[in-house]
Amino acid sequence: MAAGRNSEFSKIFAVGDVHGCSGKLAALLDRLPLDPEGDLLVFLGDYLNRGPQSREVLEILLDVEGRVRNTVFLMGNHEHALLGYAETGDPDDLRLIRPLGVEETLKSYGRNTMRTLRDLSFLPPGHRSFLEGLVPWFRAGGYLFTHAGIVPEEDVEISPLDRLLTVRRTFLEYDGPLKETVVFGHTPFSTPFLAPGKIGIDTGAAYGNLLTAVELPAVRFYHA
Repeated sequence: MAAGRNSEFSKIFAVGDVHGCSGKLAALLDRLPLDPEGDLLVFLGDYLNRGPQSREVLEILLDVEGRVRNTVFLMGNHEHALLGYAETGDPDDLRLIRPLGVEETLKSYGRNTMRTLRDLSFLPPGHRSFLEGLVPWFRAGGYLFTHAGIVPEEDVEISPLDRLLTVRRTFLEYDGPLKETVVFGHTPFSTPFLAPGKIGIDTGAAYGNLLTAVELPAVRFYHA
């Protein structure tokens, strides 16, 4: 589905940051009362790194894409950083991705050398195509889905991607009116974050906490 397509669905489910936790992802998906033909399923990005099973996570997501009619996969800052380094080869970009836990991703693919990051040769073609097809944001049902939030008072259509994928305090502390409810991940909370116009569902799966999904418009949470 293309970014920005605004269709109506009976229910919308959004899933927070997975970060290589395939067991939690599989368990969470089993718990969702999802109609694979009529509901929308949105993943908020950060599928890779930190956790030990990034390869398995992408395999699950590709399977979901084939089984669920309406799926949207957003770009996270971890995927963006990896693709950015592969594009530029800039050593400064490599220094940026090393602290993100990319070694765990390489291990999940049976690789132990950072050199394969330069051309993404550690990725099967289907996994690379999946990452390259991630979208920056998505609208549906009166909700705006983004990885990290929005830059307040700046249209999402013109916000630089790196700002959309990394914004934190500027968005979280903004108390002005929002045009739509923003559903986001990126910033980990011990429990889902709820505030006027904001629903945060990164609950730190890679740090030993739960993986979370939200059902909309009911605002019902599911965990694994």
